[in-house]
Amino acid sequence: LTAVVLLKMEEDSASSGVPAESKAGYVLSNVAEVVERILTFVPTKALLRIARVSRLWRNCARRVLKTQQKMSWLSAFGMSRYEEHILLGIMEEGLEDIYLLPQTVLLMVDSENFCGQNGSYRHKKARKCQQEDESDAMDRLRHLLPNSCDILCIVTPGIVLTPTGLPCTSPQEFMEGEAGFGLLFPAIEGVHIRPFHFCKNSLNQNSLEEAGLVGNPDLKVVLLFGYHAYKSGAAVFLNKLLEPLACSNVLIAGGHVEKAFTQQRDCCSPGSFGVMGLALSGPRIQGASVLLDQDVSSPKAAEVTIHRLKAASIPERNTIGFMFACVARGHNHYNNEHNVEADTFHKIFPSIPLFGFFGNGEIGCDRIVKENYTLSETDANGLQHGYTTVMSLVHLG
Repeated sequence: LTAVVLLKMEEDSASSGVPAESKAGYVLSNVAEVVERILTFVPTKALLRIARVSRLWRNCARRVLKTQQKMSWLSAFGMSRYEEHILLGIMEEGLEDIYLLPQTVLLMVDSENFCGQNGSYRHKKARKCQQEDESDAMDRLRHLLPNSCDILCIVTPGIVLTPTGLPCTSPQEFMEGEAGFGLLFPAIEGVHIRPFHFCKNSLNQNSLEEAGLVGNPDLKVVLLFGYHAYKSGAAVFLNKLLEPLACSNVLIAGGHVEKAFTQQRDCCSPGSFGVMGLALSGPRIQGASVLLDQDVSSPKAAEVTIHRLKAASIPERNTIGFMFACVARGHNHYNNEHNVEADTFHKIFPSIPLFGFFGNGEIGCDRIVKENYTLSETDANGLQHGYTTVMSLVHLG
């Protein structure tokens, strides 16, 4: 459209003697349809700067931002060329080129190379580095992301990611080496994503209601991540959270990780256990999950189990796959065959990106949450597992 308009102006200019630049300036200052079309090709960070040009451009930029409602992601793996974790360096570059305004960001990085919670990169031979404050990491992320953006950062033994680019790219399992990803969620019509964080000092009925985890008829999916679960009292604490969720019509998926932090963690004493995650609400959300138990130990058995997700008939457009696996699985569980579960998922769902981790325990069950019904009932104990993989689909409408 823009090329046609400019070509037409050049033709008119040749016949009338009026400079084409004058006509182009008039169009770009007055014709909202042309300006809006041009701005759809501009990355969001540049779009926000361009919006300062004039009132017309500001209004056009706002309309363009409202159309950018698809989740995106940035992922990284391999040896870092930065003095920090490779994901933070890739995010600084990649955020310049994305076409959405992040409202919620979920980051996951490997614990081996995320030395110190500030994301400071260290070689293995220099592992005795001084632990630094989590606030340093959050300050770095805050510098990269909008001030209004909610950020959750998960540190875990292994990472599952889809390389940055098209969803059809094969996902990869990383049980060692430097790897991480960031899921970028914009404001999505009909979808409300709310972060939550509880420790022993803050988990009560009122806080559950404020987080939208109880008394919320629109709640559809809960992604939750426990940290320091080995400490005394952590199991009782987690059950207190899982019991109301287990009885609800909600898809629950996640697991236990090394560390987790957000921009606000004032309620926790250093080293205490807790849970954080995301509550996804809205009538457009659908989800399904299957549990690959300890007996699923061959590629064929994994395919049979993961194929049950296909029977849930979850729409594959604007859908994310999540894989939360025990650190004892991976190639160790499949006779040294690598990437079995990620490859199997990609074989069945070639257009859906897959993300997740290898952790210290899994949370989830076989469940379908779709439209006005939920298939599967369980209790809090039936949601917690070891030596398994929870494979999930979450459709954002």
